[in-house]
Amino acid sequence: MSVRLRKWKDKDGKVQEAWAVDVKFQHPDGRVERIRKASPVNTRRGAEQYERELRQALLYGTFGKEKKEVPTLEQFQERFLDHARTNNKVSTAKTKADILRKHLVPAFGRLKLDQIDTAKLETFKAQKVKEGLSKKSVNNLLTVLRKLLALAQEFGELDVVPKVEWLKAPKPEIDFLSFEEAEQLESLAEPGRWKAMISLALNTGLRIGELAALSWDCVDMTAGRLIVKRNVFRGHLGTPKGGREREVPLNERALKALRDYPRRIDSPWVFPQRDGGFIRNPQHTCSEAILRNAERAGIRPIGWHTLRHTFASHLVMRGVPLKAVQELMGHATIDMTMRYAHLSPNVKKDAVRALDVVRPRGTLGAHDQEGIA
Repeated sequence: MSVRLRKWKDKDGKVQEAWAVDVKFQHPDGRVERIRKASPVNTRRGAEQYERELRQALLYGTFGKEKKEVPTLEQFQERFLDHARTNNKVSTAKTKADILRKHLVPAFGRLKLDQIDTAKLETFKAQKVKEGLSKKSVNNLLTVLRKLLALAQEFGELDVVPKVEWLKAPKPEIDFLSFEEAEQLESLAEPGRWKAMISLALNTGLRIGELAALSWDCVDMTAGRLIVKRNVFRGHLGTPKGGREREVPLNERALKALRDYPRRIDSPWVFPQRDGGFIRNPQHTCSEAILRNAERAGIRPIGWHTLRHTFASHLVMRGVPLKAVQELMGHATIDMTMRYAHLSPNVKKDAVRALDVVRPRGTLGAHDQEGIA
């Protein structure tokens, strides 16, 4: 009999009983499979119904392939964030957590992941634009959402990731100082740490977090170079953006700034705080300083990243190849560096003038050679 009542005594000596099914099934290839399982409904009738469902699943080959319960976005978010904390930089993981908390969980938290479809994404996009977010900001939210859904698919929690259609966002304008403004800022900056940091930023393109994490063992004054090994973000030391070190040569201005800047022998950091430690939150700590020094130099309010843009822009305007600029800036791809391409004064002219070169006599192009036996 394939449906039976099982009885046993528990550890306290009490008699327990449960209805179960015991089914033998022969597959088309002759293989015999025996399934013994407790009935989900603990009655004779429930067990008989379960036996019929079990035989049908075996017959159609669906046994053991029952669809899992798909988690909601709110339920899956911690697995996503654990993955981010393990595989991403601290700053990236923090950004993902903020986007989830502020935007994605309020909008999609109670939905199962397979309920988040293209129509709901379009509604979300429209709502965020209505709230005043820029198209680029909305795209950033969609990027995190898509990564979450793709990870759920990798983990077997979701079958299909819905198509995401990005908003067409205008390219962000790059704010950089003119040659005269950069000269004013560098020469009129407050003597000491801020003058040295501003000069180094203008002549190396280091991010403010990289300046804050710069240690003397990464500076070679004799060889005239420094190695960017670390970055600071919200109190955490990590690798530079892009995840790899880079070497930046030091020009005479940068070398002079470091020579003139008094080194503290009790600290390994080039620009330490009063206690000798590294600047733990440079994005906040240094923001007032750059505004104060910009006002001192008589130029518009700027941020530290403007100095990085200035470094790259001036290199391109001086005719430095974009590939070299990419390496100095530490850009992972040339696409980031191409934002400065329009500043190159002669790149397009030089490209077409290459065709003006007179070919040596007897040189034939591929079209000229057609028909020659």
